[in-house]
Amino acid sequence: MSPARKLVCLAPVQSIALAIEPMSVPRPRDGELVVRMEASSVNPIDVKRASGYGRRLLGLKGAGKFPLVLGNDIAGVVESVGKGVTAWRPGDRVMGLVPTGKGGGAYATHVAVDSRWLRPGVDGLSAPEQAVFPYTFTTLWQSFRKAGINQRNAKKLEVLVHGASGGLGQLAIQLLVRWGATVTAICSTPNVDICRKLGATTVWDRKRQPLSDLPQRYDAALNFGAWQDEGRLIGALKQGALGYATAVHPLLDNFDKHGWLAGAWGTRQDLRRAKSLAAAKGVAYGWVIFKPEEEALEELHGLLCQGALALPVGIAVPLADAQQAFDHVAQQRSGRAVLLP
Repeated sequence: MSPARKLVCLAPVQSIALAIEPMSVPRPRDGELVVRMEASSVNPIDVKRASGYGRRLLGLKGAGKFPLVLGNDIAGVVESVGKGVTAWRPGDRVMGLVPTGKGGGAYATHVAVDSRWLRPGVDGLSAPEQAVFPYTFTTLWQSFRKAGINQRNAKKLEVLVHGASGGLGQLAIQLLVRWGATVTAICSTPNVDICRKLGATTVWDRKRQPLSDLPQRYDAALNFGAWQDEGRLIGALKQGALGYATAVHPLLDNFDKHGWLAGAWGTRQDLRRAKSLAAAKGVAYGWVIFKPEEEALEELHGLLCQGALALPVGIAVPLADAQQAFDHVAQQRSGRAVLLP
């Protein structure tokens, strides 16, 4: 068996610096198990954090000090279990998440994880195919909740999805269409066909159609694209619409750029301005901040077992070639990026 290793992100200077370091195989604490990793995905947040993004505020959780072990998504095999873990045994295949925090990330050959954040591996899906889902789907699930969208009410809704060709947007389209909603997807020209094939009723090419021309008819909106578009997207909601959620708010960036006091003040002002725009239309408004959630993982597992969701893998490389995966994400190439520990 190869020695245990982890991928660390060194302190950023002008570019992302990654290195492989040896590690001891962790021992599971009470309620934990150790997973021998087979795959973990590189999400856009990982690329940003590798360049220093969020280090001030995430430092409060022990996740801002370099060198960092990044990554949240888990797909692998149970190596050992801690006291109190009865649902899993060594050799079981699992998928799930590790939280962002001082415990370290998923870019390693072995990861200790709370058993609450794992679900059984899905038959018929490879480890890379499973690893692209947990972080992204959990964030989407929390976005739906912030916007007031659920399976019971979606059939009546016309939903606007910004950043529709990314992982969050693609999953949003698939799930909303499955629930019977009408979706308008906003993306750039090269990704119009992707959104159409996923089932979007209307695709808004932001390179050719300004967002200011969006009709004011939407029941709900999800911003996975860009914070600077927030006002225009809120403006596209109809009076008395259900809700709006954004996963691209400036919370971490404000503290990085302006420090504690000015960052807190700027964040408060940004949130107040956006809430004021939404309130003028009688719309519930919220920012999405990722955290693991059992309900989301349970729903994801069920959907994957039904073959109801797809996120194509664009590149899968070993830890030693991680820079290729990071470049793939940074350059917004097609398909998800996966690391193979």
